[in-house]
Amino acid sequence: QVQLVESGGGLVQAGGSLRLSCAASGRTFSRYGMGWFRQAPGKEREFVAAISWSAGSTYYADSLEGRFTISRDNAKNTLYLKMNSLKPEDTAVYYCAAHGVPDYYCAGSSCFSGADEYDYWGQGTQVTVSA
Repeated sequence: QVQLVESGGGLVQAGGSLRLSCAASGRTFSRYGMGWFRQAPGKEREFVAAISWSAGSTYYADSLEGRFTISRDNAKNTLYLKMNSLKPEDTAVYYCAAHGVPDYYCAGSSCFSGADEYDYWGQGTQVTVSA
């Protein structure tokens, strides 16, 4: 059974930074793409960022304007999301997710952005950005 455990969320002032981590276990982490999604109160879950199994490709939601960086350490089975210049509208529960297809290759701007592509999810970590 795959387990994903997020950490690193918290309360931060606008303009601040946070780094989220997602520790994975239960299958060969390095063979699967990984993603971050978020869900704000009253809103649908939305794609934030994703990274291919090899870390050779990364994908971001256009709305982030280059403020977030996704990375992974396959030796540590850990996924990261560095968030800079945080805004109140970034307030949400952030979820990491594991893609369902091993060694998946995709070319295109919409790669890895669909929630239904992922078959395992973490429990989420709350990020709150105060104005």
